[in-house]
Amino acid sequence: MPSYLSPGVYVEEVASGSAPITGVGTSIAGFIGTIAADNAQANSGASAISVPETAIKLITNFTEFKKFFGDFSNNPGQNTLAHAVYGFFRNGGTRCYVTWISGKEKIAGVLDSFEAIDEITIVAAPGNLDVRGEIKDHCQKMGDRIAILDSAETIDLSSAGVVEALKPFDSAYAALYFPWIQVYDPASNSNIYVPPSGHIAGIYARVDGQRGVHKAPANETIFGALDLKYSLSKAKQDGLNPSGINCIRKLNGNILVWGARTLGGDANTEFKYINIRRHFCYLRDSIDKGTQWVVFEPNTPELWAKIRRNISAFLTVEWRKGALFGTTPQEAFYVKCDAETNPPEIRDLGQVVTEIGVAVVKPAEFVVFRLSQWADSK
Repeated sequence: MPSYLSPGVYVEEVASGSAPITGVGTSIAGFIGTIAADNAQANSGASAISVPETAIKLITNFTEFKKFFGDFSNNPGQNTLAHAVYGFFRNGGTRCYVTWISGKEKIAGVLDSFEAIDEITIVAAPGNLDVRGEIKDHCQKMGDRIAILDSAETIDLSSAGVVEALKPFDSAYAALYFPWIQVYDPASNSNIYVPPSGHIAGIYARVDGQRGVHKAPANETIFGALDLKYSLSKAKQDGLNPSGINCIRKLNGNILVWGARTLGGDANTEFKYINIRRHFCYLRDSIDKGTQWVVFEPNTPELWAKIRRNISAFLTVEWRKGALFGTTPQEAFYVKCDAETNPPEIRDLGQVVTEIGVAVVKPAEFVVFRLSQWADSK
């Protein structure tokens, strides 16, 4: 407390007790290319790769990508990565981290490096099916990001085990897309098929910017896609969608993402939809970062009230954006931090416990209209 030595009016600045929680970013991707080391070293000119293996570069446009990782080329691995990053930016992406490896044995080191880049929320290794498990485990461990996985380029759709062939595992922290998409390739001056994960990551970013992370990244056009490796019917998708295999389909002349499920679908229960998984990641990370000021504060009812006030203000903003379900904030969420959640034995451990419940918005995946004849009696 300041000392007052002479009569007068004194104006003091005091803390308001409010520390607004700011939502974190949700659409920064991390791309891992797979390029044979001898091919990477053999390139020259516009197709040369100047970045050492496993080194990570922040890329904000495709021109920057070409500077470090080369242009479209006849090197299959490099070309796949180039198309993925190009598709990311064309479909709405703005920032991504890019690296390359020469084999699966390098993936652990790259994912360790990704852990230190807190803003990454999407991870993809375009076309590399061998590292899908490692990427899934990384996202699940971090708890604030999701893996976008590719399927194999060719698959026997007539086989009875098509779901088993496409789905490597179940995970609420991964989403798989099928089939590959056709794009124009400047290197060969022809149309080729490429894995869709880079384009899908761009759609995630586009939907996040236009609507919010609570909106399912589906029923969206894939910019740059000319055709599909396989044309899927509704009947064929009926066998894939429940297992969380997100289909890309050609509908009304457009190539659309026609699935919004995490890998495993119904098996993931409350996290079977991508937008719910990503929205919870967003809420958790935002609240975590926005309440760091609480650490070492006196664990008193005054602190509990500040926590309730700040988290409630943040969730009210989310509700007003349409990200939470309910006609009032009271229906959309609750925040409980009081003597019940913080009894003496909890306080003695140096802990302050807050219980938060939110009513999430689920996508209208099945739109049903019931029609019947109406006989006018007049």
